[in-house]
Formats: sequence, structure tokens, C-alpha cells
Amino acid sequence: MKKAFIQLHLAVFLAGFTGILGRLISLNEGLLVWYRLLITVITLWALSFLRKQEIKISWRDMLRVSGVGAIAALHWVSFYGSIKYSNVSVALLCFSSIGFFTALIEPIIFRSRIDIIELLLGLLVVAGIYLIFHFDPHYKTGIIIGLIAALLGSIFPILNRKLLERVPVQTLTIYELGGGFVFLTLLLPFYLAIFPTTHYFPCQSDWLWLLILSWLCTVFAFTLSMNALQKISAFTVNLTYNLEPVYGIALAFIVFREDKYLSCGFYIGLFLIIISIGLQMIRLWKMRRNK
Repeated sequence: MKKAFIQLHLAVFLAGFTGILGRLISLNEGLLVWYRLLITVITLWALSFLRKQEIKISWRDMLRVSGVGAIAALHWVSFYGSIKYSNVSVALLCFSSIGFFTALIEPIIFRSRIDIIELLLGLLVVAGIYLIFHFDPHYKTGIIIGLIAALLGSIFPILNRKLLERVPVQTLTIYELGGGFVFLTLLLPFYLAIFPTTHYFPCQSDWLWLLILSWLCTVFAFTLSMNALQKISAFTVNLTYNLEPVYGIALAFIVFREDKYLSCGFYIGLFLIIISIGLQMIRLWKMRRNK
């Protein structure tokens, strides 16, 4: 059990590290995600071949999974775009609003009642983001893009819940990321025409960060999560991933010293968001214990 918890927290830490890598890589957000998906998809297909995994699914499921992969790809592009237009800390704070969007969207998709407490906790996060928006207006574009990333990031996990009822998780991951890669490949020429860039190929250091991003923060982190899931409940795994923005912001402070460039509004907003995450974790833990 102890080993599983270590694996889980390492996976969350690696997920938080993706924001740091997004800033280190010089490519624009569209190309960054395209190369990340390229490396990740090739790696996953190679691993499935070596392990002789059965990954056949119906054409209908393949189209559905690929569609969700397109949403995931747009989420990543928006997330890294938020980093490019603001910084890692602001982008991760905006990512925290994913709980608010989930509280709104999940009941619509599953036709269930809205959880008022989840909605209120999500609004507390939104209030924190608004304070940053108010006190740091030069981050306005990055905040707007970050909120779009959070909205998209709340949709594809909800859709995955339905797909996982029929498709094994490893198979879903391969086809979902593959679908995202194909979608982004088709979209990229139009995207680059609207948002031109000075270079299209990674430099030497970019390749290093892209490999770390794809192998460690995507493939390896996913494997760690799956291993932890064999010993720890899915509830605990999902609860622990709430710490991803906290880990990411702490890393941004250490690596880029972003704490020097942020106003008091950021720290007030961060405080509100940490309170929201803490209250949500306590609430879910109590609900789990009562059950």
C-alpha cells in the first residue's frame, strides 16, 4: 500500500511538472502538443506491440474515442497557450476551475442533480481567478485561454466515464491520443496560419524536454497511476490529483521564481483556491468514510 501511495504522488508530481516543461519548450502551443502526441502515440503503440496487447475495438467506438481525443488535444493546446500568454502559476490556477465546470457539465451529460456544494466550492475558485484577473490585467489573455482549457479539461474525462464501460483503459488511451494526434495534424495548418511561428522544428533542448514530457509525464505517469489504482481506490486517486496545481505552482516558484512577479491579488486568489481544494477533499473523504 505504501508503495502504491508513493507511485500515485509521483504521478501527480509529474503531472504538475508538465507546466514547467511547457514554458521551457520554445515551440508554440500547437506544435508543442503535436510533437508530444506524436512521441506518446508511437511509444504507446510500440509498448502494446511488445506486450502483445489486444487493442481491437469497433469502428463506432473508435470514432467516439477519437472525438474525445480531439477535445483532449484542444485542452492541451489551450493549457500551453495559457502558459505562453501568462505564466505557469496563472495557467495552473485557471486549471483549478475544472471542478466548477465539472459540477455544471457532468449533471447535464448524466442527467443527474447538480451538487450545490461542489458548485459553491467551484465558485470560490472562480472568485480567486477573478481577483488575479482584476489585480493583474496583463495576464488577461492567458487567464481567458486558461479558463477555456479548464472547460475542455472537464469535458473529456466525463465522456471517458461512459467509454470506459465498454473499452479497456489501455485501449482507450491509445485510440484517444491517436485520435487527438490525427485531429491536430489536420487542424495545425489552419492554426499556424492564424498564429504563425518563427520555427517549426524543435531545437536540441526542445527534444530533451519533449521526450521528458512524453515519456515521463505522460506514459510513465499514466503507468504509475494504473499501478496505484490496483492497490488504491479510484476515489483516492482522483482526490490526490487535486494537488496537481499546488505541486505545479510550487515548482514554478522554485524553477522560474515566478513568486517575484506576482501581485498580492495572485496570493489572495491562490489562498481561496487552496481553501476550495482542501474543503472539497475533506468533504469527499467524509462522504467516502460514511459510505
